[in-house]
Amino acid sequence: MPKIYVEIGERVTFSKTVGEADVYMFAGVTGDLSKNHVNEQAMAKTRYGGRIAHGALLVGYMSTASTRMTEKAFERCAEMTPVSLGYDGIRFLAAVALGDTITVTYAIAGIDEEKLRSLANIEIVNQRDELVAVGKHHMKWLPD
Repeated sequence: MPKIYVEIGERVTFSKTVGEADVYMFAGVTGDLSKNHVNEQAMAKTRYGGRIAHGALLVGYMSTASTRMTEKAFERCAEMTPVSLGYDGIRFLAAVALGDTITVTYAIAGIDEEKLRSLANIEIVNQRDELVAVGKHHMKWLPD
């Protein structure tokens, strides 16, 4: 039977300062031009005091962390191709302002060897160590 090359408790991290270019390029690609993300003047009057990053951009950073985990598996001579089955329980707990530095932690929480699947818990914190987003990621490991 093929082996999944990750272990429960194994984790990777990804850190990034969320810049104006990140938000504007994401807005352009997705067409999400909400004032929350692209109108500084309007958002300066809100409780946020300025623009905030798209929640879906944070999910993209979650995907980056999952890629880092699969790269570790490939380094172990994995004979499997991992593919995402999706995310569950994604919650945005606090806003991410432009200029915030976020750190995504992707931790393997479960493995189903029979179904060739892994489950990871994902947490994103900002530079003040405040939890800003959480989710779960399901991965399928397909034999080559």
